[in-house]
Amino acid sequence: MARYNRIFAALDGGSTQEAVARRAFSIAHDNNSEILFGYVIDSSKFETSGVGDDALVESTRERLRGDLERYFKRAEQDECIPSLDLKVGIGRIAETLENDLIKPFNPDLVICGVRGLSNIRYAFVGSVSTHLVHHMTCDVLVVRPESIEEVPEEEYAPLGL
Repeated sequence: MARYNRIFAALDGGSTQEAVARRAFSIAHDNNSEILFGYVIDSSKFETSGVGDDALVESTRERLRGDLERYFKRAEQDECIPSLDLKVGIGRIAETLENDLIKPFNPDLVICGVRGLSNIRYAFVGSVSTHLVHHMTCDVLVVRPESIEEVPEEEYAPLGL
């Protein structure tokens, strides 16, 4: 079985985010892995002038951290997870994830979620998960949120993973 020492988990701010986080924490716990979560603010939806970008990045980071707070608290107490971080970038999503967040971290595994795009939208913009599968030199795990059962808190592994 492959051993993963460094896991990058791509957050989408939406429906797959919690499933991706839960899978990342579970695999990290089992492999004694570092985890880096990454999120990209899509610059194609608005013009960023550079003014206030730091504030936007920080507020987004705080929101994401808050959304996943119960998982982050447990992971920070888990001796099997040596480090945990969350980085936020601004740019075109797939390229910024790949070049600014993932490659500098040099992970053994990238975890991302699958989102259902319409055929028309997919034809024009593609998907981040497809981009990662085709461009990463490490393993890529694409998580379907419906494939991860909700586990009652009392049944989590020690320290909640």
